Parts: sequence; structure tokens; C-alpha cells
Amino acid sequence: MSKSVTQALFHNFLGSAPVWYKKTIIAFLLLNPLCFILLDPFVTGWLLIAEFIFTLAMALKCYPLQPGGLLAIQAVAMGMTSTQAVFDETIANIEVLYLLIFMVAGIYFMKDLLLYVFTKILVKVKSKMVLSLLFSLVAAVLSAFLDALTVTAVLISVSVGFYTIYHKVASGKKVSHEHDHSEDTSLHEYHRSDLDKFRSFLRSLMMHGAVGTALGGVCTLVGEPQNLLIAKVAGWEFAEFFIRMMPVTMPVLAAGLLTVVVLEATGWFGYGEKLPAEVRSILENVDAEHDANRTKRQKAALLVQGAVAIFLVLALGFHLAAVGIIGLTVIVLLTAMNGIVEEHQIGKSFEEGLPFTALLVVFFAIVAVIHEQHLFNPIIAAVLEMDEAVQPGMFFIANGVLSAISDNVFVATVYINEVKQALDAGTISREHFELLAISINTGTNLPSVATPNGQAAFLFLLTSALAPLIRLSYGRMVIMAMPYTIVLSIVGYLGVTYML
Repeated sequence: MSKSVTQALFHNFLGSAPVWYKKTIIAFLLLNPLCFILLDPFVTGWLLIAEFIFTLAMALKCYPLQPGGLLAIQAVAMGMTSTQAVFDETIANIEVLYLLIFMVAGIYFMKDLLLYVFTKILVKVKSKMVLSLLFSLVAAVLSAFLDALTVTAVLISVSVGFYTIYHKVASGKKVSHEHDHSEDTSLHEYHRSDLDKFRSFLRSLMMHGAVGTALGGVCTLVGEPQNLLIAKVAGWEFAEFFIRMMPVTMPVLAAGLLTVVVLEATGWFGYGEKLPAEVRSILENVDAEHDANRTKRQKAALLVQGAVAIFLVLALGFHLAAVGIIGLTVIVLLTAMNGIVEEHQIGKSFEEGLPFTALLVVFFAIVAVIHEQHLFNPIIAAVLEMDEAVQPGMFFIANGVLSAISDNVFVATVYINEVKQALDAGTISREHFELLAISINTGTNLPSVATPNGQAAFLFLLTSALAPLIRLSYGRMVIMAMPYTIVLSIVGYLGVTYML
């Protein structure tokens, strides 16, 4: 093979990922068979887990589906697990896949209503502290019944829309409903100070809202994908899951909202910036124009979405069907009643959830390796030999640390399955299993706000078109999330240790 062809192959491999990252993944793929031959499958399995967590931690360099998928394929090829085991693991978690495929797509058709709600909150509420509390609380409530990714997507749409409106008015352009993400060098210096303040204002609101999705997402079995997975293993339905989590989640929610108040009052960690008066005036005028121009058909669509939202809450609360089937019902109702009948219109709704759905199947392949090679047995056995009173706290810490650097769904999948095996083997009682399940759920949901790697909603925000507009970098997000990470982790740990 010629040198030019080899260079082209390397250039195409993992696309725009950095050269050092490509070389690292190639080194992993070469090292694994060597380790498998010279050492044993157990050591190779742990090496594979470390490599896979690396791909999750480097999600901003390259989406983990491709490098993680290559590692999973290699593991199957080396006989560390089988295609049947991966299939069985996937089928065992089919409800989680249904959630990501159908529920996320269903909520896509409810975006107009969600946009309307958040827009009204932003425009009508004058106090920054009250506005921040509302953004966090509304995001929490919505994430408890919807999908955190979708709620975050709505927050991003609202912020991009308002940023674009102000930027164009300040630049002397005609306001368009199309989003223009480009910077305008003609922006008058008179408006530069307001623009910088507006960016800071939007940054703080987005972080309050993103953390709000975690505060609400931990409460119910549909809030995050791993919640449904844990609930399925534990045999909990919607209401039971909510009640069992309450001793931890309600104090955490209260502490999270109190953190909002403290951050806005003190201005610490980049919070506290208020909306400039001129910017508010522009946004209010444009919102009033939108209300005046809203057609009867658009108003009818909002009413339909509101009615279906009520149905969604009731259907989940009374467990009328599996979560994914309820999501599919939402798709049918909203598209039928709002005249969305073309295939390409419906297809767009699935774009948001399917990449993560595919990644989840790769997770299951790695989990299958863990099961086949019994990789976590020594760790779980060591923790279960500790005093039962400290075990929930230890599981909370272990899940929290791993979830902060990798993906919380993967961590939850591994731990809940290992604890279930301990229950089936008679090592722990059913009551103790349920305590550990609660600590795993809260441990993977709360400390994972520390970095964008742990929460899919945070990663989605960081990689969105909004992030560069409001100057939200990885480092800034970690700093702004830090007070929440500390508060939620401490209150969550105390909850699983003393409240259960």
C-alpha cells in the first residue's frame, strides 16, 4: 500500500479528531490482542474498561460511538464476550432504548409549547434571582416527566433566539426569525458592554437550567435513561420509584434551589449578572410582535400540545404502558392533531435521540464483557463485606466519582447489574438491595454535574451552537458547576447515609 493511501486512511480514521487521539485509539486496538495473548482475559477486560472510559471522557474530541464501538467489536472478536450476550443484554434493557427512541422524539413535537413557556418566563420576570429560580425549577419539573436532553435543547433554542434578536437589532439589522450564529464586526461599541453582560446573563441562566434538569431528572424513572434501567432491575414502577427516591431527592432539590439563591445574591462563580435594560426592551418588543402575529393554527397547536402534555403526565403516573409506548402514543397524537404527516418531518424528531441510543448498545457490549469475565466481582464483594450501614454511602461515592469522568448511564448499568447478581446469589437481602439501588441512582445522577462528561444534557449544551456565542467553554462550565457539584454531592451522600 502506497504512503499516500496510508496517509489518506489515517486522515479518514475518526475524521476531525486530533492526531494524538487517533494514535491513542490505534494503540489501544493493537495493545488489547497482545495483552489478551500474553496475560489473560481478566487483565485485558480491565484494560478495555479503562480504554472505554477514556473514550467517554474525551467525548468532546470525538463522539464515543466510533472509538468505543471499535473496542466493543474487538472484544467480541477476541472472544471476551459473544454477539448473543450483547443481544441478550440489549433485549434486557429494551425499555431504556424505547425511552430514547420514542419519548425523546415525542417531546420534539412539544417544543413549541416548551419554547413558549420559557420565553414568557424570561420576558415577564424582572428579578434575576426569581428568574433563575424559575428556570431551575421549571427545568427540574419538566425533566422529571420528559427527557433532560429535550429540555436542555429547548433552553438552548430560547437563548439562541434571544441572542440573535438582540445582536441583529444592536447591529442595525432587520430582525429575522432565522438564527444567524455569526458574529458581526459592525456591532457598535455602544452595545458592546450590553452584549458582554447579556452573554454572562445567558450563561448563568443556562447553567441554572442545566443543573435543574439533573435535580428533576434524578426523581423519576423517565428523568434519565439509567433511572429506567435501575427501576426495571428493581421492579419499581413510576410512583414507587418517585417515593423511594424522595428521602434523598427532595432535600437535594431544596439544596439546589438554595444554591441558586446564594449564587445570584453573591455573584460567585460567574453568576449574578442582570439583563441590561436596553436588551430587555428589545426582547419585550419582539415577543409582543410574535404574540400579535401568532396565527389561529399556531394557537391551536399550542392547545393540542398542552392537552397531550397532561396526558403524558397522567399516563406515566398511572403506568398505563411502558414508557416507550407512551412516547410513541405522544408522537401519534401530536403529529395527527397538528397536521404533521410527511415522513421527512417526522424523521427529524429521531435525530436527537438515536446517536445516544446507538452508543447505549455499545455500553451493553462492554457490560457483557464485564459479566462474562466477572470483572467487578472482587470490587463488589469487597464493598459488600463492609458494614451494611456504610455500604449505601460507599456506592454513592464510587458511582459519583466514575460518573463525573465518564457517562453516568454506563456506570449505573454496570453497578446495578452487579448488585442484582449479589441479590440473586443470596449475598444481600431484598431490602438492602433496594437501598443500594437508590444510592446507585442518586450517585450517578448528582455528582455527575461536575463535568460535561457525566451528563448527556451538559455535553449537549457544551457542543451546541449556543456555547461559543455566550463564551461557555469546558473550563468555564466546570467552574460554574462546581458549587452545585459540592452541594448536591454532600446533601446526596448525607441522604443515602442517614435518610434511607
